[in-house]
Amino acid sequence: MTILCIATYFKGDPFLREARRQGATVLLLTADSLGNADWPRDSIDEIHTIARDTDDAGIRRRVDAIARRHRIDRITALDDFDVEMAAMLREHLQVTGIGRTTASRVRDKLAMRVAAQGAGIAVPAFTATFNDEAVNAWAARVPPPWVLKPRSSAAAIGIKKVASHDELWRALDAAGDNRSETVLEQFVAGDVYHVDSIVWNGRVVFAVPFKYGRPPMEVAHQGGLFVTRRLADASPEGAPLLELNQRLQSMLGLYRGVSHSEFMRFAAPGGSGRSGRSDAAADAGFVFLETSARVGGAFIVDTIEAATGVNLWAEWAKIEVGGEDYVLPPRRDDFSAIVLTLARQEMPDMSGYTDHEIAKTIRKEHHAGVIIASSDAQRVDALVADYTTRFYRDFFATAPAPDRPLE
Repeated sequence: MTILCIATYFKGDPFLREARRQGATVLLLTADSLGNADWPRDSIDEIHTIARDTDDAGIRRRVDAIARRHRIDRITALDDFDVEMAAMLREHLQVTGIGRTTASRVRDKLAMRVAAQGAGIAVPAFTATFNDEAVNAWAARVPPPWVLKPRSSAAAIGIKKVASHDELWRALDAAGDNRSETVLEQFVAGDVYHVDSIVWNGRVVFAVPFKYGRPPMEVAHQGGLFVTRRLADASPEGAPLLELNQRLQSMLGLYRGVSHSEFMRFAAPGGSGRSGRSDAAADAGFVFLETSARVGGAFIVDTIEAATGVNLWAEWAKIEVGGEDYVLPPRRDDFSAIVLTLARQEMPDMSGYTDHEIAKTIRKEHHAGVIIASSDAQRVDALVADYTTRFYRDFFATAPAPDRPLE
């Protein structure tokens, strides 16, 4: 098995290592600026690079040169921004895996909303921005505030909240030729959740529900701590989320892989995103926000592993290179949470955080964080509350949200 891994941002070490442990020949295609980055070179057979502005034809030529010497069996995008490239190359080389149509449903925020709505899954009110008359009609019908989102970005990058018709048109005019690459959505207050899944042969074989402390967009644009904690599968929030995620994954067509999907629960159930379908998720006020064919960022993989013992990076690699022999490993059902902040210190001193429930201390420049795990959900909640107060006192800093992804 030879696998071509695409990572034009620096991530995916556990995937690369596990693919090598599974016996694969591992080829990495990355950006020129990351050719000398600290990749796990003992797990990579060859590293190839491309310029970030290379067009599809240039990418195909670069990979054609690789394919002359290696029969490529799998192509995997390790970052959200590489999903379309991987899909294009699969179709070009006729390699198994999702093509561009399916890739659009896990990358394009407009395509995923249209597909979800068509499948009867509730979504917030939204519109494409192609046509002036259609945008004006939608804005007259749907009360502000609204959010203007890049269709193919990730996390909260590039999202703009607008409060009036005039402000909306200033934002659309500022987008210029890229206006068609945006989607307009009603902003509705509520709690935000995520479900992280392993999909094997079209079935969700592993899924865990989590609840963010504050919506990620709010943290990115207003500052604050990043917190997410695991919910019990059978809880009043967890059960409908898992049911909704199952329907979502069936609709997406992601036959094998991993997914990080986000949902919202309106402050008042029965909000503007109701699909009209009677089900537990809609009745509880849950709507679909967005999805992906990747693992979650911000150490979510580590937080899931702390609760379950399952590492999504490693399982993803096993799925890609393991043929028909994939078996989900035994899992625990503990609870976990992460508390993470930008820090005003370059290397924060975390020595005061010593509770035995700390599964991992995050050591990264200008960041402070801990992952907590316990079989007792109330203990996890108590530590999250305690650490939140202490992190604001000991470490907290804020910075403007980036307009584009950082390497």
